[in-house]
Amino acid sequence: MEAQTFHHALTILTDVCIGCTHCMQVCPTEALRVKNGKAELFDNRCVDCGECMRVCPVNAIIVEQDDFSEIFKYKYRVALVPSVFIGQFPRDIPTRGIYSALLEQGFTHVYEAEHSAELLRESINEYITEYEDKWPVISTFCPAVVRLIQVRFPSLLDHMMQLKPPLDLAAMSYKKHLIDKGHNSDDIGIFYVTPCAAKIAAVKSPVGDESSPINGVINLNFLFNKTYRTLKNNDREQCPIPEKEQLKDFEMTWTLTSGESTHVNRRSLAIDGIHNVIEFLEKLENGEVTNFKFLELRACDESCAGGILTVENRFLTRDRLHNRAKQYLKDVSEGKRLHNKSIDQYKPYLKQHINIKSIPARSMLKLDEDMGEAMKKMERVRNLMCFLPAIDCGACGAPSCQSLAEDIVQKRAAISGCVFIQQSMQMKNKLSNDHALRIMEKTWGENRFDKDCTKKGAKDES
Repeated sequence: MEAQTFHHALTILTDVCIGCTHCMQVCPTEALRVKNGKAELFDNRCVDCGECMRVCPVNAIIVEQDDFSEIFKYKYRVALVPSVFIGQFPRDIPTRGIYSALLEQGFTHVYEAEHSAELLRESINEYITEYEDKWPVISTFCPAVVRLIQVRFPSLLDHMMQLKPPLDLAAMSYKKHLIDKGHNSDDIGIFYVTPCAAKIAAVKSPVGDESSPINGVINLNFLFNKTYRTLKNNDREQCPIPEKEQLKDFEMTWTLTSGESTHVNRRSLAIDGIHNVIEFLEKLENGEVTNFKFLELRACDESCAGGILTVENRFLTRDRLHNRAKQYLKDVSEGKRLHNKSIDQYKPYLKQHINIKSIPARSMLKLDEDMGEAMKKMERVRNLMCFLPAIDCGACGAPSCQSLAEDIVQKRAAISGCVFIQQSMQMKNKLSNDHALRIMEKTWGENRFDKDCTKKGAKDES
């Protein structure tokens, strides 16, 4: 059965967090607050985009992964790698060498997720032709965007393309390939190497599907470091020779910005960066954008090349993948023999299983399960906004006055948390200085305002 709650890969280390508000200020869905001097995550709002992790100055936000030792529970261990994993390595390290290092670490097979892109390219164009009433069709490639639309733009869910992403199709096809070779299904473990937190969440609690064909997820930065060390320590002459299938040129760049939209036969648009995506979706929701038939929306700058779990500069990664694609075309033009692709024989099977169910709304704006009570709370929010200053300073521990008002009606905050309301109450002798300090300490933590003013510089300033 489809998961009813979000799995979140992002974790806040409260013992490391300093309550600086950097994460709160950049969160695109206002999923973070500061309470008792620590960042706090609201599960119903988080889309696992990882913007908070990017800006944390003390590395207090991490992405959890499955323990690497989990792979050894299976007899046949498949590393399902995205093309951007290969793009992390310098150009003087051949793809075959990377595959070899992965086998040396314990995997028995290596397969790139973009082998399914050719099938998906055909299916996207068929889907757009069949479902004109859904124009513009929005790609479901990026799970952070899927979740963003679920929680912030539920009115656009009918436009979501109901096709599985490449990693699911690749996992399904390769597992069937191994089964057809005589291996027992229970002995096969497929582990995706993820460049972002959102894909972990998508595997653990898939949207539009009952379950994921992937058994576990390994963070790209972890596996890159492990693989790079192996490559440095390897005796190249003793490396295992991996079985390798060749990606086509457009498959190598499928996970980059414009990787999908370039191959759509209708007017399409590619947008990357989650704040750019939000700005565009607001225009789309307001009816300001027309005539596009397909939208490729990616949460990260340069798409997966800019994922929060990548280690290399995203522009260098993009360049390496484009050079890899050019080399493929050169090899083809020179008539070099390329390996046949196992996925080709499974296209009919994958076509039968490529669709997902309609994607449900999970609105972050839901104030109450009871509609009547929700309407009353919405009216209270509007009334509170008449008193709050609407300058979104964040001093209350919420990212905006609107979010503070919503927290108040949900009984997660009090109006006295606003420093401007506090000041007004103090001036009218309705709030003592000590009480105001205690209120601030509830947000920013005890002793946060105790500063050592005995130093000469502090005395001079005073």
